Amino acid sequence: MNLTVNHCFLTVHDQDAALAFYTGVLGLEKRNDVSFDGMRWLTVGAPEQAGLEIGLLLPGAPFSPPEDVQAAIELVAKGLTPGLIFATDDCDAAFEELRGKGAEVIQEPIDQPYGRDCAFRDPSGNHLRFTQTPKS
Repeated sequence: MNLTVNHCFLTVHDQDAALAFYTGVLGLEKRNDVSFDGMRWLTVGAPEQAGLEIGLLLPGAPFSPPEDVQAAIELVAKGLTPGLIFATDDCDAAFEELRGKGAEVIQEPIDQPYGRDCAFRDPSGNHLRFTQTPKS
């Protein structure tokens, strides 16, 4: 069996704000923006990584109770849902560029056992890490 990951998902509270952040601040490209059956399928991806898309989805399925949708929004805003880890070849440069573009800083660059990394939040509160693995 040969498996690859081609989609991962983040819950966002505002797809337009998320699209502006992921394309304008992070430099990802919009891959899909399709409306159907009252939903919007919105994905972005890194220009250098054609085989992986990040879905930016509103919380809850179309028939989710409003209280479940609100609970999901609150968990994301608190940073209590899984986020994403981006690889970078220069953590410090990535940090300065993202901070300069107004991204919300969670953690400045520090050395970790697995490399050097920093962290930000997207407009919905999702936790995003930027990791530079050590050169061997």
